[in-house]
Amino acid sequence: MKVLKNSKTIAQEVLLAEAEAIRHAVELLDDQFDAAVDIILNTTGRLVVTGVGKSALIGQKIVATMNSTGTPSLFMHAADAIHGDLGMIQADDIILIISKSGNTAEIKVLLPLLKRTSVRLIALVSDRESYLAQHADYVLHAYAEREADPMNLAPTTSTTVALALGDALAVSLLEARGFTRHDFARYHPGGSLGKKLYLKVGDIFPHNQCPQVSLDALVRDVIFEISAKRLGATAVVYNTGQLAGIVTDGDIRRMAYQHDAFWDLQAKDVMTINPVCIDADEYAISALQLMRDRDISQLIVTENGHVKGFVHLHDLLKEGLV
Repeated sequence: MKVLKNSKTIAQEVLLAEAEAIRHAVELLDDQFDAAVDIILNTTGRLVVTGVGKSALIGQKIVATMNSTGTPSLFMHAADAIHGDLGMIQADDIILIISKSGNTAEIKVLLPLLKRTSVRLIALVSDRESYLAQHADYVLHAYAEREADPMNLAPTTSTTVALALGDALAVSLLEARGFTRHDFARYHPGGSLGKKLYLKVGDIFPHNQCPQVSLDALVRDVIFEISAKRLGATAVVYNTGQLAGIVTDGDIRRMAYQHDAFWDLQAKDVMTINPVCIDADEYAISALQLMRDRDISQLIVTENGHVKGFVHLHDLLKEGLV
């Protein structure tokens, strides 16, 4: 009776096979890759990615990555291309064709049609002797000796290598363009990822109240201010509005244990001087990191030493940054 492998062993074998295929792809990189990057970088058109089957799915992911990192791209299914979608191709476009074998029927029909348009063709293909590789202007060798399944049938290793080479192409173009985090934020305005890249403290703190008391405010008044403004703390300010310190509800509890004449204390007696502050122009994600580093729940927002407001950990939770 055949002994079945356990799932962990199978998973390890698959991951190692695909990792080895990607490692081998590194060795196969040549000047063709540099040339492909250069023509995409210098074209005034778009990168049009095409393929069929699982290669088409990989192509759609590559298009998504390209668009989000500064390379205008679109996907054209190879089967649909020969039924009207060729009309989306413009003279300055670059075509990236993904195929493991490079000999599929749709690719063989599509290639001569693309050649008539004089667009430049990049093949991302496993077989360098294939029809596709022989007729492309540039070849990215996505070699996969065998698939990860025991029958060597299901597109697994080959699609992983193709995807990895697509990522390598996208990142090479990103770096060549000098693409920055600010550029990235323009293309990712939604969700927590976008907020990490563009949301600033100044977008948050104006929605909060701004608790503050004078240096000589009695502890009773400090407690009232903290409770009324519901931020767990209050700023302590000089008459000029300059920040003198902060009192948190934790400070109040500690002082209540330490002083018999607790109610006679003033804000200046219980405050923490030189509190952690942040500028309104700082990114909200920086505020979160500062709170984590200092193990605190709120920051005073200041401008030239004057108190402008508060940003609380709950604000960042609400924005989905945590």
